[in-house]
Amino acid sequence: MSLFGLGSRNQKTFRPKKSAPSGIKGAQLQKHIDATLGSGNLREAVRLPPGEDINEWLAVNTVDFFNQVNILFGTLTEFCTASSCPTMTAGPKYEYRWADGVTIKKPIEVSAPKYVEYLMDWIETQLDDESIFPQKLGAPFPPNFQDVVKTIFKRLFRVYAHIYHSHFQKIVSLKEEAHLNTCFKHFVLFTWVSCELHQLLNIQPLSFLRFSSDS
Repeated sequence: MSLFGLGSRNQKTFRPKKSAPSGIKGAQLQKHIDATLGSGNLREAVRLPPGEDINEWLAVNTVDFFNQVNILFGTLTEFCTASSCPTMTAGPKYEYRWADGVTIKKPIEVSAPKYVEYLMDWIETQLDDESIFPQKLGAPFPPNFQDVVKTIFKRLFRVYAHIYHSHFQKIVSLKEEAHLNTCFKHFVLFTWVSCELHQLLNIQPLSFLRFSSDS
């Protein structure tokens, strides 16, 4: 079983796992991530490998985090329902409303599972758009690529926040808490440890992961 593998009884997802972008280079970077994660060295796993392009590194890790959250939430789909979670929240002070800026421009209140469905569809659309996440080695990334990644990360964080606040006891009963904690630590360390990432994104570590209530 891989470091992020769940037992077969709980392996449920609502969409196929996405492959690393950018062809051979993406596959090489993914192997680097898997190897360092497999060694248990999370801090090494989140560092930009010497000589690698920051956007390639961001792209591969974005796909990886998307897959991790998709698998985690997939184990909770029978427990996180429109009835049990009528709004997407992380406690009474934090409600997340959905807007994609295209079909839904004004943030709307939706249930937690609907929010996650909208989010995963939206992220998947970004990942499949080769003008944003190029598949060919050497193809340019768009000028706003890092802004797209920031938004994806901000919204993925909200899924973690909802899981921890509303479903952690169920995670414990499924014996998935170690997996959840490792995935979340990996996600947080990626924003915290990589100095190159902080400088290029022009953000303070974790500043975009705050419990905001905007879309």
